[in-house]
Amino acid sequence: MTLPLEGIRVLDLSRLLPGGFCSLLLADFGADVIKVEDTGMGDYLRSWPPFYEGVDDSAKSALFLSLNRGKRSIRLDLKSAEGREAFLRAVRDADVVLESFRPGVLDRLGVGYETMREANRGIVYCAITGYGRDGTNRDRSGHDMNYLGLVGLLGLTGDADGPPIQSAGQIADLGGGAMMAAFAILAALRERDRSGEGQVVDVSMADGALSWLAMVAARYFAEDVTPQRGDLELAGAIVCYRPYRCADGWVTLGALEPKFWQAWCRGVGREDLVEHQFAGPASDAHREVEAIFAQRTREQWRAFASEHDCCLEPVLALDEALDSELVRAREMVVELDQPGAQKPVRLLGVPVKLSRTPGDPNRAPGPALGEHTREVLAALGYTDDQIAAMLASGAAA
Repeated sequence: MTLPLEGIRVLDLSRLLPGGFCSLLLADFGADVIKVEDTGMGDYLRSWPPFYEGVDDSAKSALFLSLNRGKRSIRLDLKSAEGREAFLRAVRDADVVLESFRPGVLDRLGVGYETMREANRGIVYCAITGYGRDGTNRDRSGHDMNYLGLVGLLGLTGDADGPPIQSAGQIADLGGGAMMAAFAILAALRERDRSGEGQVVDVSMADGALSWLAMVAARYFAEDVTPQRGDLELAGAIVCYRPYRCADGWVTLGALEPKFWQAWCRGVGREDLVEHQFAGPASDAHREVEAIFAQRTREQWRAFASEHDCCLEPVLALDEALDSELVRAREMVVELDQPGAQKPVRLLGVPVKLSRTPGDPNRAPGPALGEHTREVLAALGYTDDQIAAMLASGAAA
């Protein structure tokens, strides 16, 4: 079966999460993603972050594979003339270059966009950065939490009398960076089909995370009232849309539409609460709802929701979620065969389902560091002697 992105070649210079997840989405749907790694440690995810110190090798391998299945790896020293020449030769045959350095790094190395464009006018060059290629913060370092803090999202997450709450998933890295970049790359490729010209794709994780507040910002612009933590209806400010502690854990009630709230109230025999759907968390109605939820277990509330259609579900631990019927039915846990592994590696599956040409997470194993250097250089026209010379000089590895 032909996958939708077969024939698209991506040179991925990025490291860690945002760029890696972006190119993973492309690879799962057939793109030939070549990781261009340095001649030192390569992608940091092979041996980093440091808080994984002490984690066994199989877990580290799974961590790397979670973002790098189906890709190839070459190692080039872009600080050397030979390494730069090899990279630009690869650009001639590529469709996309993806990187996540601070702005200006590739220009200083002599392989910035204008130089790439001289080699290939159709190249789509995507830079994922924290704050964008211009603006006041372009040169500042940062990570997911920093971006969320600066765009107002972190400050609005949590209860009014509590601290800002960090999400277990990296909203800015993935939602603001990786997914925005994947969308933008495909948009630029589609435009190239008409014009024949590539372009620069400037993805700021801060910009992308801010866009998640589209409705919140629109309301602020219209009303000129700054919301505070705990004020947002969809972030805990109304009794019908909150997590609740039950007898043996937590559940979520998402009864936002009146029909769902009414179904819950009638199901628990408390129609008197119907008129208090949008009461706040410090109200008498909230205390009543809390007391009702505390009387039943998660499983009892699950059974209740099956009988009364009211947007009520349990809060699962990760092991429960990964072993759930929902996740299995949607094929969101997959097993990958990895050379040298004693058993298949379990990873998350492809989150986007296409009816005719679904993504394939098991197209190829994750690459060893520099595993495809000789193969790719040979395809670029280098002879065996030239490749040997580059390896000997350290321009490639």
